[in-house]
Amino acid sequence: MLPPKALFDSISSHVGNLLGSENPLPRAEVEAQFKALIQSAFSKLDLVSREEFDSQMVVLARTRARLEALESKVAELEEQLQPAASE
Repeated sequence: MLPPKALFDSISSHVGNLLGSENPLPRAEVEAQFKALIQSAFSKLDLVSREEFDSQMVVLARTRARLEALESKVAELEEQLQPAASE
């Protein structure tokens, strides 16, 4: 994975080459090459898709709910043991 500064420097350099060439490319070609450049840059980053992020958020929420339920149950069991321990 590239550090962010190196990634942005690389993108900047490539964009400069695209836009600064003596043989100007048609707008559609520049857009297509820029899109490919950005996709290439993003592929070098450690990113997850929105769908994967959302599914992990659901798993996390479910896990937190189960953890809270377990903590509540442990507290209840500890309360039940308190009177028995003092007898």
